[in-house]
Amino acid sequence: MPVTERPAGAQAPAGRAPRTQGRRASAARPGARPPAGGRRQLSTRTQRAVAAWLLATPFFVLFLVFYAAPMVASFAMGFTDLRSTDLRHPFAVNLVGLGNYRRLASDEVFRKAVVNTVLFVPVTLALTMVLALAVAVALHRGVERFRTLFRVGYYLPYVTAIVAVSVVWRVMYQHDSGIINRVLGFVGIDGPNWLESTTWSLPAIVLMTAWRGMGYQMVIFLAGLQAIPEGLYEAAEVDGASRWQRFRYVTLPMLRPTVLLGAVLGTIGLVQWFEEPFVMTRGGPLNSTLSVSMFTYNQFGFGNYSYAAAASYTIFAAMAALTAVQFRLLRSNT
Repeated sequence: MPVTERPAGAQAPAGRAPRTQGRRASAARPGARPPAGGRRQLSTRTQRAVAAWLLATPFFVLFLVFYAAPMVASFAMGFTDLRSTDLRHPFAVNLVGLGNYRRLASDEVFRKAVVNTVLFVPVTLALTMVLALAVAVALHRGVERFRTLFRVGYYLPYVTAIVAVSVVWRVMYQHDSGIINRVLGFVGIDGPNWLESTTWSLPAIVLMTAWRGMGYQMVIFLAGLQAIPEGLYEAAEVDGASRWQRFRYVTLPMLRPTVLLGAVLGTIGLVQWFEEPFVMTRGGPLNSTLSVSMFTYNQFGFGNYSYAAAASYTIFAAMAALTAVQFRLLRSNT
């Protein structure tokens, strides 16, 4: 049939509303049912959510059983007098409140471990980051040939087992047959008995730890250096900036977030230092290399479970405080 155009302003026939108005009216009608497509879409979303939670349930169960629950139990243990002899009746122990923490404050051995850790962490962290930054800058701009080989070589000590590295360095530090004292003897220096001296044992471990951790920090600095736009260096060079000025006023400010990341990760690892003194010196001589983590380990071995728990959460509090200070000092203003 031929289609006739309706004149402008003409109304639809009586009793027959426009199709769009009917749709709007049905959509706005109170109590109207949603379209079938909406119900199907809602059902699909619900099914996906249920499937996701079912897939994540094994992880949450394992997390609660093997991580969250032991962590809460160990924290509560620090406020009791639980010992190895109380394992048969763990719920018959007594609450001592902050008694274990007060005991730590008056423990001379723990104080010595804290002093060793306070000396060890900042010196090792600073030495590691300075060496890592120097190597990263050299590999990023100075070394052209065999660059990948050098990167792998510097990173290799970090991925090597720390026990193996500690054993090798313990042999190198031997007073009579160690390679370090032999090299010093060639230049007329009588090397000390590194690991048996209360003066040199801690610096010896600092040197070994900085050498091992340098590769990890180097990778972080290399990533930060590669993210700096080359245009900044070109603009500084056009303005007459020397190489040192470009490093000071371009590289270091742009590496501030990278330095923060390296400092936080390095501090968390160094505060927990344990394997190095355990393998090389057993915490001696005269507790000169005893760390807080090794003190906690010893107390757990002695059967003082609640005392060890209090010491471990003291380490956690120290790491949290140091991380907060680093974020406060090193965070970017932008």
